[in-house]
Formats: sequence, structure tokens, C-alpha cells
Amino acid sequence: MQDQHAWSGRFSEPVSELVKKYTASVGFDYRLAEFDIEGSLAHAAMLGRAGVLSADDLAAIRRGMAEIVEEIRAGRFEWRLDLEDVHMNIERRLTDKIGDAGKRLHTGRSRNDQVATDIRLWLRAQIDTIAGLIGELKGSLLDLAEQHADTVMPGFTHLQVAQPVTFGHHLLAYVEMLSRDAERMADCRRRVNRLPLGAAALAGTTFPIDRHYTAELLGFDGVCHNSLDAVSDRDFAIEFTAAASLLMVHLSRLSEELILWMSPRVGFIDIADRFCTGSSIMPQKKNPDVPELVRGKSGRVVGHLVSLVTLMKAQPLAYNKDNQEDKEPLFDTVDTLIDTLRIYADMMRGITVKPEAMRAAVLQGFATATDLADYLVKKGLPFRDSHEVVALAVRHAEGQGVDLAELPLAVLQGFSALIGDDVYAVLSPEGSLAQRDHVGGTAPARVRAEIGRHRAQQGA
Repeated sequence: MQDQHAWSGRFSEPVSELVKKYTASVGFDYRLAEFDIEGSLAHAAMLGRAGVLSADDLAAIRRGMAEIVEEIRAGRFEWRLDLEDVHMNIERRLTDKIGDAGKRLHTGRSRNDQVATDIRLWLRAQIDTIAGLIGELKGSLLDLAEQHADTVMPGFTHLQVAQPVTFGHHLLAYVEMLSRDAERMADCRRRVNRLPLGAAALAGTTFPIDRHYTAELLGFDGVCHNSLDAVSDRDFAIEFTAAASLLMVHLSRLSEELILWMSPRVGFIDIADRFCTGSSIMPQKKNPDVPELVRGKSGRVVGHLVSLVTLMKAQPLAYNKDNQEDKEPLFDTVDTLIDTLRIYADMMRGITVKPEAMRAAVLQGFATATDLADYLVKKGLPFRDSHEVVALAVRHAEGQGVDLAELPLAVLQGFSALIGDDVYAVLSPEGSLAQRDHVGGTAPARVRAEIGRHRAQQGA
């Protein structure tokens, strides 16, 4: 068969080799191959049902596509740069195998609606994988949180010791973030899962197609209702990348904390050796490379979001070649996210917690000062007055180099006569935690209840 493009009859000279290389996408869109074949088979089945394709042609297409799938999976398929993209490579191979029946497959469609369909099929599958991996990471965090539902650590604001929390409660904050990330992915999937096929180049087709039947075969929830919009917009990819960016930002925040906590100056945790590296010059070093890379790769994913938004912002309707540039940022976003989630779930199972260091840090920052203020309010002192009383007590304790709980009762009573010997029950970190026994609070009982709630949701 003569080598020529599907559109080459219109032109008086061949495309230059430089242009071929510059415009070709097969070097990266080959990963859509099996989704392209899935979409083509559904399109062929619909054409056969509508009487546009004969039964013999449909059977030949199915047979040829099955052979091509085997070749691709076995690594025997030859991807040709001169055929531009994954779609033309597969169509040419099919035509080589089955002749004119392969040429009839493209009836009633364009590469414009074909590629939009392929990307949606591929992205839908990736979102399902990501949803499962988010669940695995949440499981790792829940396991660690359950082990440390009672472990006292300082909660921080402005990176200053604020109030006691439990390590389990702290981890559950990230479980909440991941839960919202999973919700965003599920919500995004609903908009991804709409069929563009049938929009053809931009205006629909004159053939008697049944788009709802094709959608049913491919598992789409519905069809795109405007042919111009169906082939030209990539907002579903932008929305996914925005959700992915938020997820990576959440993991970057956790990474920052793991890095700080592992520092010998803090010493709250240790990360298993298999996730760390050493130094080429300093033999004592153990560097938290994985969380550092996650923190760095978050910028990569956010960059892809900016790239896709910028790609889309000035395009007139309908399809433009600009949209070929949607795939590499989208592919890399998915790859980065999947790799990050997989390694993170494993890394969290390799965390060793150091409760003694956490508790010692709580005692260094007057973390129960707010509890003393609340204690005085419950005794009848207005909050602003109690705030001032406690501030004076903290200044005195700081001057003595002791914690509030270490001040003698007589000294505390010198700041307020309302203070009794029951005050020490609220000045200990454990006493502080126990008082916060409400929904969303850090009391160990509440932490365990929240872990149970999340596990029930995951098992639902």
C-alpha cells in the first residue's frame, strides 16, 4: 500500500520531515492504543447495528483488532512516526490486515471525536486506579493513627507549640484531606464519563448513528450534547489536574512535616531505611529523600495544571492542533500521582514513632495554658481576665524554667484565688486531651471513633 496520510490527496507536495517530527504525537499517545481499539470496536458495533457496516466487515474489524491487541501487548507492533499518531498507526495496521473493511471503520467519525473519546476512556481508568490508591494510603494512615490514638504530641500554629493533640488526631487531619481528594476525583469522573464520539470533526455526521448505544457499550454515563464542545474542550482534563494538584499539595504538606519530625532537632519519628539515602561525603547522614521528592513533585503537577489552563485559554471553537499538547502534561500528572500514592502508602507503614520525644516537646511550650484559662472561665472569671491571669502565670513559669503543671499550688493561687488543687488534672497533657471529647476533638476516644467511621466508609 502506498504510504500517504489520510488527507494527503489535498496537497501538492509531501510534508517535510521536520514537520512530521514536530507534529507527530505517536511518541507519547501510543499509551492510548487499547482504549483507541476499545472505542473503535464500539463504534464499529454501532455502525453494524445501524446498517452502515456489513456483518462481514464488522467481523473482520473485530478479528483484525484482536490481532493488533496481541501485537501491542507482545511488543511486536511497529509504531511509525510518519503515521503521526496512535489512531492512524492502528487504522493502517488494521487495513493492512483486513483490506477495505479497515478503511470503512472511520465512517461517521473524525480523529477529533476519536481522540477525545480515547482520552476520556483512558482517564476514567486512571481515576479508578487513583481512587483505589487513595484508599490504600488512607488505610496506612488509619493503622498508624490507631496505634497512636493516645500518643501525646504538641499541636502547632505558626510552628510554635500551641496545644496538646494526639499523633493519631494529627494523622486523621490528612485522612480528612485525602477523603476530600477522593470525593473530588469521583466528582471529576462523572464529567469525564461522557461520550464525545459522534460529534465527528465538529458538526456531527450525516450517517444514522446511535450515540447512546455507543455510550452504553463503552460504559459512559451519557453523551456530550454539543458537537463543537465535544471535540474542542479539555476542561475535564484540567479539572482532573486541578484535583491532582490539590492531592499533591496535601501530600507535600505531610512530607514537610515528616521531614521536620525526622530531623534530630525534633526527633518525633524515624522513616524506614528503604525510603532514605545517605550522603556522598557525610557518613552519618540519613536523608528523607522520598518525602523531599514528593514535596518537589507537587510543583511539577501544579505546573501541568497551569500548562493545561494556558493551553485552553485562547482557543476558538472548535478543535485546534494546540490540543495535541494536552496529553503529555496529563500523562505525566497521572504517572506522578500514581507513583507517589503507591510509595507513600508503603512509606507510612515504615514510620517509627518516638512518643517520649513528642511528650517532652509538649512540656516545653506551655501547651496547657489554654486549659488553665478555660478552667478559670468555668470557675466564673471572664475569659479576657482569665487570659491575662494565665499570661502572667506563663511568664513566671518561663522565668523559673518550669512548666505550668510544675508550679506549686500556692504560686498558682497567687495569680487567682479561684484556682484549687483540682487544677492539676487539667494542666497535664493527658488531662487536656481528655477534656476535648467532642466531634472533631483530639480526645483519644474521639480519635478511635473517627478511625472507626473512616473504616466503615471505606468498607461500604
